[in-house]
Amino acid sequence: MLEYKELKKKLKKIPEGLPVCKVALVGDTATQFLATAIRGTGLERGYNIDLYEAEYNQVERQFLDPSSELYTFDADFIILFQSTHKLGELHSQLPAEQQENLANERLAFIASVCANPAFANKKIIYLDYPEIEDTVFGSYATKVTTSLTYQVRKLNMGLMDLSQRYANLFVCDIAALQNKLGRDFMFAPNVYVSTEMVLSIDALPYVASRVMDIICAIKGQFKKCLILDLDNTVWGGVIGDDGLEGIQLGHGLGIGKAFTEFQMWVKKLKQRGIIICVASKNNEETAKEPFEKHPDMVLKLSDIAVFQANWETKVDNIRTIQSILNIGFDSMVFLDDNPFERNIVRENIPGITVPELPEDPGEYLEYLYSQNLFETASYSQADKDRTKQYQVEAQRVSLQKTFTNEADFLKSLNMVSVVSGFTKFNTPRVAQLSQRSNQFNLRTIRYTEADIEAFANDPDVIDLSFTLEDKFGDNGLIAVIIMKKQDDQTLFVDTWFMSCRVLKRGMENFTLNTMVEYAKAKGYKRIIGEYLPTLKNKMVEQHYTSLGFQPLSGTSTAQYVLDIDKYQERECYIEVNKQ
Repeated sequence: MLEYKELKKKLKKIPEGLPVCKVALVGDTATQFLATAIRGTGLERGYNIDLYEAEYNQVERQFLDPSSELYTFDADFIILFQSTHKLGELHSQLPAEQQENLANERLAFIASVCANPAFANKKIIYLDYPEIEDTVFGSYATKVTTSLTYQVRKLNMGLMDLSQRYANLFVCDIAALQNKLGRDFMFAPNVYVSTEMVLSIDALPYVASRVMDIICAIKGQFKKCLILDLDNTVWGGVIGDDGLEGIQLGHGLGIGKAFTEFQMWVKKLKQRGIIICVASKNNEETAKEPFEKHPDMVLKLSDIAVFQANWETKVDNIRTIQSILNIGFDSMVFLDDNPFERNIVRENIPGITVPELPEDPGEYLEYLYSQNLFETASYSQADKDRTKQYQVEAQRVSLQKTFTNEADFLKSLNMVSVVSGFTKFNTPRVAQLSQRSNQFNLRTIRYTEADIEAFANDPDVIDLSFTLEDKFGDNGLIAVIIMKKQDDQTLFVDTWFMSCRVLKRGMENFTLNTMVEYAKAKGYKRIIGEYLPTLKNKMVEQHYTSLGFQPLSGTSTAQYVLDIDKYQERECYIEVNKQ
């Protein structure tokens, strides 16, 4: 974690060409230093943060006055920081009979902000409330509904409930940061009394990092895959030397307990949808033995999407894993106890995250908790099936090697796609893919669940989702199209993204055939597509021309047009199931 002065120094020279992210910061205490920390952390993550900082303690005016600077600035992200200190001041000024409603009134204000149509398409990042133990009631405060402790805890619980109701609300859990770092670290009384700044200089980089974690996740920059070394990382000891009975695992006392609890954490990540893989220097049979036979193993082979155990380098095995998963190296985290192996991977695989694990395995988890490696901006039930999907993909790759003709291989898969508009059932997954898809994403525009619901109800929008199933299993929802009416004869492809797991199966042809069919039914004559380049989507740079679109001249961006009347249906081996 860079210190505040280092983050500030970064702002002296902002690199050219970075994507710009518009952020507004509104707070009831001094936020100048926090603004600097957010901008510096943004540079560290590859973004030029165009930040508007509202005047001190003008929260209500900024949100309730349509002529305020907040409305004029039109930020993509609005960070709202209402501090526990100011809440405590208000609490002390209220009569006892009104103190009980303090949390409810604050929650009502936050709900009004989220429900305001002016902010429906904004992402509101609300910093929650670290506790101040004022000891007015001592531990009895948990029984007194008017106490500040009771109201703060009620408020934090209410914030989590509000985030369930409003898709545009994201809670930044700085209360959890204080639990980890300590109140004496987070708050400096001498700084507060002279500056009205409630966060210490030392705490600012941590808070800014958590804010940027959320922004990056919403913009599709997050980790999808955890790759594990085995010996002295997943278990204690060396399986090849110590044997099955000699490795350290178990729930009793001793270092084996640390490895078992580490596996429990990995298991929870897998259940959340993180892809778990293995890259180990070992004989495959020996490496798999603990997964199959050790009674204290929490992780099983069924939890591992890709298992690479051989005597190749870790770098080569990670590259093999990447080729199967077809995700970017910057979406991967590699954990290894050996500093030499960590450095080799860092030096040879740009973009991959390789945490510097502590020497003591007993400290693994607390260190990893502090890194917040797997921030996300969405979650759906489909995430639980991700490991199975990638295991099945490995089977497809193996089968493909037995065919000399690609068409025969595709026919053998018996592929079927369900084509549907956006519904209340698939909206969470559509929004999640919007936030996650990077490589096969023509314009890389991110949408929330609220945005997707609005498209579904717009008569000038053709919204399409596609699933894909074959003889190996169901890939779930894997592609999304949003086409907007440009004029009476023209549709503009606002969004076209697809999971990279289904590339080279003819899904691009099938999707375009479907787009043309729906466009014809609505009486349109042209489809215009646009390619907006990013650091990650170069693979689709020639997408439209490869599908028969013609370049449009006189446009500021790369745009292409398809004449619907002249379109010839493209070959594919996917059966359609419309709903």
